[in-house]
Amino acid sequence: MTRRFRPGRLLAWTVLIAFLVLTIAPFYWMVRTALTPDADIYADAGALVPSHPTMINFWRVLGLVDADTARKAGGSGAQIDFLRYTLNSIVYCALIATVQTFCCALAGYAFARLRFPGRDLLFGVLIAALMVPPIFTLLPNFTLVKSLGLIDNFLGMVAPTLLMTPFAVFFLRQFFLSIPHEVEEAATIDGAGRWGIFWRVVMPMSRGPLITIALTTSVWAWKDFLWPLLVGRGEQTRVLTVALGVFLQQSPNTQPDWTGLMAASTLSVLPVLALLIFLGKRLVQSLNFTGIK
Repeated sequence: MTRRFRPGRLLAWTVLIAFLVLTIAPFYWMVRTALTPDADIYADAGALVPSHPTMINFWRVLGLVDADTARKAGGSGAQIDFLRYTLNSIVYCALIATVQTFCCALAGYAFARLRFPGRDLLFGVLIAALMVPPIFTLLPNFTLVKSLGLIDNFLGMVAPTLLMTPFAVFFLRQFFLSIPHEVEEAATIDGAGRWGIFWRVVMPMSRGPLITIALTTSVWAWKDFLWPLLVGRGEQTRVLTVALGVFLQQSPNTQPDWTGLMAASTLSVLPVLALLIFLGKRLVQSLNFTGIK
């Protein structure tokens, strides 16, 4: 039997496809510009595919060609130490995602299950913090980190968001509230304490939300620019997003190296894209886990 035509279904698919195109279009145009020779960047401005695709822009930002070849290709001779800056970004993201996810899980479980004086008031203050734009805390955080002597230090870079964010605590608390009390009561009868229940029962059951928070935190940290720019000034702590800004500044003011910048931006997206591809399926499967068998 054929399905009846439903205008609502057609409208939903149209809106979904439109949003998909709008989401993919910037990434596609970035890759297209990266594959375009510098001499054709304006001649092929309206073309969907470059007339003479080339990989030279990737080779020169990686430093795989000599300076003269890079300048002939339209660059300024500047290059990016991708290995060092990618490693810095990985360390920066891993520290924030790992510690923040664990600490937010502890806080979320405490708000969901423990009873202590001022719990509701403290949770209300936490929810109110969601309405504070991060730019408002930028200057106080920088002043504090500078007074502690943590400028150009990984500890200073991760300090403001290392322990928690209000949204992550709220998100995990809501999930912990949905876990049946009977599961924890059964663990208590078996002799488990509060820490044992949290670590051996609640954490495995919360794998989906924990992966979600860790993944979104990693993506956010990977694309963070302003705070690492202020604190991570040296090459030893410079992350990839800041390195892209430095690369752009090394280009002549009269003619920015757009093809080189787009090639470098494409390379910077690949690690987090690979993370999403490898963990995406596991994330969806984990979210379907209810914890009751």
